Amino acid sequence: MANTGSIVSPQALERTQEWRAQFAGAAPFRHVIIDDFLSPAFAEALLRQFPDFEKGNYIGDDGRPGGKSTLDRIRGLGDAYRDLDEVIQTRQFLDVIGTITGIDGLLYDPFYLGGGTHENRHGQGLKAHIDFNYHPSERWHRRLNLIVYLNHEWDDAWGGMFDLYRDPYADPSPAVRVAPLFNRCVIFETNEHSWHGFDAICLPEEKRSMSRKSIALYFYSADRPSAETAGRHTTHYVNGQLPSHLQAGHTLTETDVSVMKQLVAQRDAQLRELYRENSSLLQAQDKGLAGHLLYLLKRLYVRYRR
Repeated sequence: MANTGSIVSPQALERTQEWRAQFAGAAPFRHVIIDDFLSPAFAEALLRQFPDFEKGNYIGDDGRPGGKSTLDRIRGLGDAYRDLDEVIQTRQFLDVIGTITGIDGLLYDPFYLGGGTHENRHGQGLKAHIDFNYHPSERWHRRLNLIVYLNHEWDDAWGGMFDLYRDPYADPSPAVRVAPLFNRCVIFETNEHSWHGFDAICLPEEKRSMSRKSIALYFYSADRPSAETAGRHTTHYVNGQLPSHLQAGHTLTETDVSVMKQLVAQRDAQLRELYRENSSLLQAQDKGLAGHLLYLLKRLYVRYRR
């Protein structure tokens, strides 16, 4: 039966105290980057059994095919993914990650909500964001993301760099950039300031058949320090800011205009989504007994004001 030592490389396990020190001292928030995290043969098996793009969920919020595909039911992908699933839920593995991060009592998510295999094609990016902070169906606090990349070939110039931000509202430049190289693992805490994302993938014409592949695992705990606890919220995205070189007197280039059009389109899309969500909430309020009572209360309030 698979165990932590059969999938995680011995070198990674031997250096847990070193990783712990790096994690604790990292900025802009706690994280650690571990190369050669998995045993080489196991990492190769995960890549071989990585699902075809069309096998995952690649339909966007607009109902059309997009450039990102995710699959959360990983056990059915092959024996390597079955072994991965079995190991990461063991107390042994959870305690290893707990030792590295200093977080005790970590919990495995059997539903892989938001996690599993992630594949992104040319043109796809991920806006800076902080993650939802509670498990959608359990009363668990989200504490850690663990991402393993499966890309043998990647150039920094191709984009798709994993970016960590101090505050994307105040500073659009990432504080840390990580190339998504094969068998590189990034473990980072999730809290109210763990802003992260990746810039748009821009592959050369002859490389357009490639994609950015990764496996995302999320871990929780039953409680967390009160100073880190916030009210329940969904994922909070931040649209990109205007490039710093766009100042008074600057002559716009074609690239500048393209960037500005893209930023406006992103904001328009976000406003449409917020309007749709608000409409859905208002319509839900109008339904059922609670909706009828709310209607009567509003009616009484308006009449009272007159």
